[in-house]
Amino acid sequence: MSLTKVSLTRIGEPFHFEAKNSAGNAVHIDAGAAIGGTGKGARPMELLLMGLAGCSGIDVITILRKQRQTIESMSVEVEGERGESQEANPFTGIVVKFALTGPIDENHLKRAIELSMDKYCSVAKTLEKTATIRWEYTLNPGQAQ
Repeated sequence: MSLTKVSLTRIGEPFHFEAKNSAGNAVHIDAGAAIGGTGKGARPMELLLMGLAGCSGIDVITILRKQRQTIESMSVEVEGERGESQEANPFTGIVVKFALTGPIDENHLKRAIELSMDKYCSVAKTLEKTATIRWEYTLNPGQAQ
């Protein structure tokens, strides 16, 4: 079994926190303005989407490198839909949008994304328990394929 540990320290009023991982890397967290947050950090639900983008991005790059594909640039955008009740509002729908440039075989890219989202990305596997996750990609936009 693998153990992941983080720590959270309140560093400002009313909801400004600093979270650190075991290596000392820090992320600032704050609440939304609707409940008095001050915008000094990412909101917790945004961090979940950032985690999904990072997890799937790492997977896709790792898989494409193993296939000897050259990635010139890559970005991942994630959009999440939530309900609007006074109680917990988990994500119900998520869209992950990959954008890559480089001499990448489109079939390799599609397979790399499928493997990440369906098999390897732990964040996706966690979020799919409450949300439908869709993905799409663009490869070398504006260039003839």
